[in-house]
Amino acid sequence: MNMPINMTTTIPATTASTITLAEAMEFAWIEADLLDHAVYEEWLALWTDDARYIVPIEPGVTDFENAVNYAYDDHEMRKKRVDRLLSGQSVSASPVARTVRSLSRFRLLKSDAASCELRCAQIITEFRRGRERTYTGDVVFELVRGESGLKIRRKVIWLINSTEALGGIGYIL
Repeated sequence: MNMPINMTTTIPATTASTITLAEAMEFAWIEADLLDHAVYEEWLALWTDDARYIVPIEPGVTDFENAVNYAYDDHEMRKKRVDRLLSGQSVSASPVARTVRSLSRFRLLKSDAASCELRCAQIITEFRRGRERTYTGDVVFELVRGESGLKIRRKVIWLINSTEALGGIGYIL
């Protein structure tokens, strides 16, 4: 015998719920969409004040602060990077590249109510000066839950050909 479902029953909301894979994936897709559409002010707002954006050169390096990186950006450096892209004064950003990011193979490496670590694959296709290029790598996000939702505390992009990959890239990976 089927029992009727009481539609007025609600599940109490908790602020201590674990960050889910679906929630983290949606956040990563939004971040990629903002970058592909050059919505940089909204993109900058996705980061915590103490966050780092890191693109290491050497595979396997974990001491990013003492290594040579393509990028090791704090808040001020991310802002300066955006300012250069928007001003047209960056040689590597002229003409502006069009990009499309594809994210896949998402995996939560750890998660609790306050933070999570999400790893995914990223393929960026760039079109600039009549030429198409592709950059592929793993991205590891460290996300934290704030009052306004998830924010990035750290984003590391491990390019599969990092020692040869980047020349004059004119956008944010």
